[in-house]
Amino acid sequence: MIDALPGDIFHRGQILNNTYEIEGVLGRGGTGEVYRARNLISGRVVAIKALNAQFSGQEGYIELMRREEQMRDIRDDAVVRYTECSRSDQGHVFLVMDYIAGPSIADEMLRRRLEPRELMIIAHRVAEGLVAAHKQGIVHRDLSPDNVILRDGSPEKATIIDFGIAKDTGAGARTIVGNDFAGKYEYAAPEQMEGKAEPRSDLYALGALLLAAWKGQVPFAGMTPGEMIRRKQEKLDTAGVPEPMKGLIDWLSEPALAHRAPSAQAVVDQVGKALKGPAPDRATRAAPPTRTPTRREMAAPAKRRGGGFALLLLLVLLAAGGGGAWYLGLLDGVKERVLALFKEPLPVVSPYAMAATAGGGLAIPRLTANAPDAETAAAIRLGFATLAGTEAEKDAVTLADGMPTEGWAKGAAAVFAAAKGLEGWRIEITDTAAGVSGIAPGRAEAEAIRAALDGWAAAHGFTLKTDIVAGPKVLEAAAVQKVLDSLASCGPLAQLDPPSGGYALGAMIVVTGDALESDLGDAIIAALEPVIGDRKVQVALNVLNEHLCTVRGELPPLPSNALSIWMGQGATGEANLTGVYRTGDNPVVDVLIPANITGGQLWVMAVDSSGKVFNVLPNVNYEENDITKLGVVEGGTRRVRVAYSLDEKRAEPKRLAMKIEDTDYGKSEFIAFLTLGDLFDTRRPRDESVASFAEALAAAQAERPGNVLGFASRILESRP
Repeated sequence: MIDALPGDIFHRGQILNNTYEIEGVLGRGGTGEVYRARNLISGRVVAIKALNAQFSGQEGYIELMRREEQMRDIRDDAVVRYTECSRSDQGHVFLVMDYIAGPSIADEMLRRRLEPRELMIIAHRVAEGLVAAHKQGIVHRDLSPDNVILRDGSPEKATIIDFGIAKDTGAGARTIVGNDFAGKYEYAAPEQMEGKAEPRSDLYALGALLLAAWKGQVPFAGMTPGEMIRRKQEKLDTAGVPEPMKGLIDWLSEPALAHRAPSAQAVVDQVGKALKGPAPDRATRAAPPTRTPTRREMAAPAKRRGGGFALLLLLVLLAAGGGGAWYLGLLDGVKERVLALFKEPLPVVSPYAMAATAGGGLAIPRLTANAPDAETAAAIRLGFATLAGTEAEKDAVTLADGMPTEGWAKGAAAVFAAAKGLEGWRIEITDTAAGVSGIAPGRAEAEAIRAALDGWAAAHGFTLKTDIVAGPKVLEAAAVQKVLDSLASCGPLAQLDPPSGGYALGAMIVVTGDALESDLGDAIIAALEPVIGDRKVQVALNVLNEHLCTVRGELPPLPSNALSIWMGQGATGEANLTGVYRTGDNPVVDVLIPANITGGQLWVMAVDSSGKVFNVLPNVNYEENDITKLGVVEGGTRRVRVAYSLDEKRAEPKRLAMKIEDTDYGKSEFIAFLTLGDLFDTRRPRDESVASFAEALAAAQAERPGNVLGFASRILESRP
């Protein structure tokens, strides 16, 4: 722990939510501070990350609570476990996670130079953690030496920490607590400089981390933004790094996504193989066992005696100038037997085996197999070339002594045809046990390939295990959007920041939008199922009534321009984070505008669940809507109240105030527009029909393009 400072968020001995007692400060960073604490109920030591004030606002808090649920689903020993997201009595958002005792890689870099094998073990462990995180749709985005802890000082127990700026893969550049670039420039992937983090961005960071740990120094990222961007397009300098770590770092840190390691699982597989050590030399592998000849063998059977006679005859003929007999075919069959006596004996293998891979990341397509004869060897090579699209290496198939299991020779050659259509495949056969994995173009194709492989296994007597993933390997966002457009019922349905390069296998597709029907989510999932392959769909729809849908259909496709709508309780002044009010509640509503916006007009209306639109600002009672003349400025924000507490209305009867009655149940919506000039030609009435307002809004946008600078909206839901 480090020394406490007067400005720390929490202090030693402070108890949070009657549960966690602060024991000291572990560290400070850009987004907050990390504390060691003890759960007074269980006695368990935990780490608590408290967010700075600017990240503890209401919107960031809601977003954090939602996505923290995803982080809690990451269950892997290589990833720190999140257990709670809460808010202190003083309003600071904090995350509770496991306390990991041990030095960080950054600490070890200051103390010593990590050995290559240690770093390979760390790479394998961290990649396993990333597999678990990416399966939940979470990208870390800040993987660096200080965010990997060696539990108890052991590389085998490396643990990824600090997912505080993590994001889900369907959310583009959005972080949990903000929209800015997150991470450290030295370890950030090139695409992160453009705010486009995705799972392979973590792999780049892992490569940069390994290089930094080997060299004992942080990579130089550049002095200016332009230099940083340029350097990110260049490969990392791995000169002097020993193999296989050099190859791993080069693979992980490729600037181009297409050439980078495709997934954390691929890294786990490749590093796992490297850690097992190099395979034995082929000549060593092929050497026959040493044994003493039996008496029967020493007795020289007739076949062996015949071979000796052929050699003697050949020598005599050659000595006598009888070489012509050879070419005349007079000694057919003798040549082969004689030459065989000088050949190295074939290796004795048991059981026969074959392994073939393609599309696995680091390596080109590979084949390794045994064959009892040249015909089988040729058939295996042909099957491999047909599926892989390239010839196998010359020594890929080894002729071997002994007889394989019945059906093995034909089966080994035929499996490639049964696997036709797979991408990124792996085929392994050992004796009668076979395993086939790969990517099929789609779910229908995956089922067809599984059926073909089952038929192959039954026909040739193999026990088969398959792992066929339904593709496509990359799913274009346009294919998803086409389905969504056909199902929209309340304005457009959208994908939450789809990756520009398409969705990778296992990715989460997040669909957002408004819906008129509550069962639209099920319909979306069913419609996408034939298209997405082995990917997940998360549907986050806002079910609205027909009146809100009518108005939503005319809202402009513009950003909020930093406008937001705050809701609270009139009786207490406390914020209402959910927008849900109960019978008897008195909602208050403020429009928040950055104080640095010094020009424009504010227009606010409320769309009622009954089918009316109330023009809140301006209206007949309050005609002023120049933002410079509205509200009060506090802490860099202009706060304009548009729905008042009951006490405020008593003081000024012209003010709008609401009290939830049993006739008000349902959803309403407050909408705020920031405009250059008048939104409408004339002052709108205090209230009007939804149809009338929607028509006027459509006409206003057509007549004054560019007049609307931004808008914000928020649902107010009343319940019993």
